[in-house]
Amino acid sequence: MRILVCDSLAESALERLREAGLDVTVRTGMSPEELAGELGKGYDAAVVRSATKLRRPALEAARGLKLIVRAGVGLDNIDVACAQEREIEVRNTPRASSNSVAELALAHMFALARFLPQATQSMREGKWEKKAFKGIELSGKTLGIVGIGRIGQSLAQRALALGMKVVAADKYVHASPMEDVELVRFDDLLNVSDFVSIHVPVDPEGPVIGVRELASMKQGAFLINCARGGVVDEKALLDALDSGHLAGAGLDVFETEPPQDMALLGHAKLSLTPHIGAQTAEAQARVGDEVVDILIEKARGA
Repeated sequence: MRILVCDSLAESALERLREAGLDVTVRTGMSPEELAGELGKGYDAAVVRSATKLRRPALEAARGLKLIVRAGVGLDNIDVACAQEREIEVRNTPRASSNSVAELALAHMFALARFLPQATQSMREGKWEKKAFKGIELSGKTLGIVGIGRIGQSLAQRALALGMKVVAADKYVHASPMEDVELVRFDDLLNVSDFVSIHVPVDPEGPVIGVRELASMKQGAFLINCARGGVVDEKALLDALDSGHLAGAGLDVFETEPPQDMALLGHAKLSLTPHIGAQTAEAQARVGDEVVDILIEKARGA
């Protein structure tokens, strides 16, 4: 079985693949044209993360490709419809990074509640503004989780341990999967939550959080997006922050990556990270293990 690894993968995972007798080629940072050319050489499987975009031209150029493994959760960088047309199986690793993404969402909540980015910058400028950063406690606040899947449940567990009240909304779930989490209507969640954290895929119909949804949020609430860029309307978010309707937002993902909008990057009410939700040693080890398990399973079944 010939495997093309297009983005970085833990070295331990590569070693496991080779020990299993699989033919592994690692080529990262390819242009779309280089990717199409490489896939044309004949591979049984391709492994990608978020950097490599497997669009129709590359898939149509592929020779013998039977499996694509996304080392991560979302599939928005893969033309799944084209893959299905060509009878190419598409898999991902949904369990591996759940805890890491949930902890990053919580980290953004702490950063916003206690003004950590602003206080850090202030001290780097030689200031000692002890009275300028009066924050709030997370305990006793209401967290609204949009999407109560693996990541949402992991975040809920941590928030409950901090003494937060947790409500959730999910259009695919009709009964709460957690005893202490109340399932509510989406609009009701927006109305009552002090913090809203989003854990859903991109909706082809448009942003999940746009002008209407932001206006429905509580005055002085906070928004967290560690899901996918495009889930939040960034222009509408900036307007809500500028007007004072929202107190702040934490963003790990962006409509364009890397983002170029300096109004967004320089906004004082934002806590920002460069799409690092899954970037922990533990998550990367689990991602690698899941990828290897899928590939070996496929090889043995061939």
